[in-house]
Amino acid sequence: MTKKTGVLLVNLGTPNSPSVGDVRTYLTEFLNDPRVIDINPIGRWMLVNLIIVPFRSPKSAKIYKKLWTDKGSPLLFHTESLTEKIRKKVPENYVIEFAMRYQNPSIQSKLDKLREQNVSKIVVIPLFPQYASASTGSVVEKVMKIVSKWHTTPDIQFINQFYDDEGFIHCFVNNIKKENYQDYDYVLFSYHGLPERQLDNVYEKGLCKDKHCEEKITEENQYCYKATCYETTRLIAAKLNLPKEKYSVSFQSRLDDGWVKPYSDVVLKELAQKGIKKVLVTAPAFVADCLETTIEIGEEYQELFIENGGEKLHMVPSLNDNEDWVNYLSNKITSLT
Repeated sequence: MTKKTGVLLVNLGTPNSPSVGDVRTYLTEFLNDPRVIDINPIGRWMLVNLIIVPFRSPKSAKIYKKLWTDKGSPLLFHTESLTEKIRKKVPENYVIEFAMRYQNPSIQSKLDKLREQNVSKIVVIPLFPQYASASTGSVVEKVMKIVSKWHTTPDIQFINQFYDDEGFIHCFVNNIKKENYQDYDYVLFSYHGLPERQLDNVYEKGLCKDKHCEEKITEENQYCYKATCYETTRLIAAKLNLPKEKYSVSFQSRLDDGWVKPYSDVVLKELAQKGIKKVLVTAPAFVADCLETTIEIGEEYQELFIENGGEKLHMVPSLNDNEDWVNYLSNKITSLT
């Protein structure tokens, strides 16, 4: 008997359409996740359902309409295309599916599909290079809640992070090289932000700010999102021979001033005011282009940079479904089983 291995690729999620109603549904599911907004349950419910979602949904819908293409949401169609290409690369005994943590296709529906295939093992790969409780941790929790209700369960393996995998670093290095990075005055590595309290929760004792996360990976900080972002940057910069004065790390998409610093918009404003004219931005926390890369960086940050004296800001496209990324994931999948 040839045993089948099921593989589930999981990305964050996207509304079903850019309509206000679908955006509201997406935000309601996303923001009510206790790993995303980790405060008192009653406070979270009131904050999300009575304040954030009602006021933010119409504004977010307008932004999603700018992002939407004839093929729909870039996050969805890039992940779908990636999955199809991996299917063609791996042996037939691998059953490759993809899901979104929030909305569709759901993790529940795709796990059920793998179960129907009688797979002997399931490998879950959250498509977040750097571990965070609000992303990878949420996927792991959701999967375990679902399979815990099954009468029998196959072996299950999670790939919690791959921020320093040589193949992953190679993917981003090659992407940046395609953009003639040496023609730019500066390279900014922009990562999605997190509340500082979520970074502090990684540690049994002490605070993230005292753990030297900007300098090196240790046993203590190996699951600290901030530490792994800095390590990813160091590895990519080394491959590109970038001098330290020509690049830095920053964090975007903050909701308040209690998030991990430095902030990407603040850094870009300061760079422009210092006379830096051409900046290349890359975002190694995002493996598919989405609202945060295409709109926030590609449009909003570009406008900010130029308003403050800069001349050109260019966003490096994400990995999406390119050949390097397909090969990396295909090789990783087949090496695990």
